[in-house]
Amino acid sequence: MSKKLKIGLFGFGVVGQGLLDIIQSQQLNLEIVKIAIKDPSKQRTLQKELFTTNHTEILENSEINTVIELINDADAAYTIVTTALKSGKNVVSANKKMIATHLKELVELQQKHGTSLLYEGAVCGSIPIIRNLEEYYDNELFSSISGIFNGSSNYILTKVFNENQSYEDALKKAQELGFAETDPILDVGGYDPKYKLAIATAHAYGLFVAPENILNVGIQNLAQSDVNYAREKNLRIKLVPTAVKVGVDKIVTYVLPKLVNREDFLYNVENEYNAVTVQAAFADKQFFFGKGAGGHPTGAAVLSDIVALRYDYRYEYKKFNSGHAVQHSDQSLLEVYLRYEDDGLVEKLEFEEISERYAAKNFKYVIGIIKLSSLIKHRDLLLDSETFVAYTSNEVHLERSLQNTLAEKTLANSAEVF
Repeated sequence: MSKKLKIGLFGFGVVGQGLLDIIQSQQLNLEIVKIAIKDPSKQRTLQKELFTTNHTEILENSEINTVIELINDADAAYTIVTTALKSGKNVVSANKKMIATHLKELVELQQKHGTSLLYEGAVCGSIPIIRNLEEYYDNELFSSISGIFNGSSNYILTKVFNENQSYEDALKKAQELGFAETDPILDVGGYDPKYKLAIATAHAYGLFVAPENILNVGIQNLAQSDVNYAREKNLRIKLVPTAVKVGVDKIVTYVLPKLVNREDFLYNVENEYNAVTVQAAFADKQFFFGKGAGGHPTGAAVLSDIVALRYDYRYEYKKFNSGHAVQHSDQSLLEVYLRYEDDGLVEKLEFEEISERYAAKNFKYVIGIIKLSSLIKHRDLLLDSETFVAYTSNEVHLERSLQNTLAEKTLANSAEVF
């Protein structure tokens, strides 16, 4: 039998109002007791008594047993969520930056205080990827998880490739529609998908990775020459976060533009839609697709967590608790397309091999295999406005990374014998 939830809601923006719309359209055993907001002067459709600017009216209210956190400020969200968990209240949050940054601590708080924190809405909007990683794939061995985790950048890339818009015009349109912020770097720079990747990696592999340890290079330097190159090769460019298992116990993570071919599921994911591809040992390749942003899609994900709390559901972090530890690593090889201006950059990156090279007055590029660690080391150079990097769909580099790992283990074992 489900219990009645008495809810304190923080934030009444697009997602908060979308959540309320969904709740009001259904008969659910829950009640919104109080809503915390920043601006009390703003006109609202609900009765004034329901709103407060004082957080303690929710956090110290013993009647409220469930806190829903839907604000943008990651630091304030951290205070709200940790205070609620410590006081015995269950929490639903959609704040990916806060969750990714503090996830291990938040897991420990739940265990210590017997509370539950759910956050399906924090990763890819309406796509139920976290619950699937927790439940359906709880005993699966993943080789990779990747996808399109950011609707803003994908909308821009769609307009560039489908409607021949310039990057600048597509970005401006995304801002007008509310898909991108006035300062869009969190989206187009790959920070937003990096936070989401960190959360997904914890559930896919049982590995907590600090976001600052995940390489992110975005699409902000995309030029028409890059678009022309992709079109000539019948490719599209997508911003793709990836977590890949290399060898027995190593996980590598990165967020980079990717040159996607027609056989890739991501090729036809357009506009603000998100997608997740998982490559599993037994279930093989599977694909999740859905809206990644918006009041109702994200609100639906938040509501699914709220409903689960009626039955005392909590994440078990089974892979983290399984005892099969994995390690975060930068020891992998990638085949990349690099457009550059300064020849010295190619030398500094120390390509393992170069398979293609082109140089004209206003356009120079190389295709080659490079160490992920080299991209990390020289990330600042890759952010130069005259530089653009994207990895390819060629997965030979993964096989070579695996071979290198096995060779290292063989050498280590030989050394022990002698």
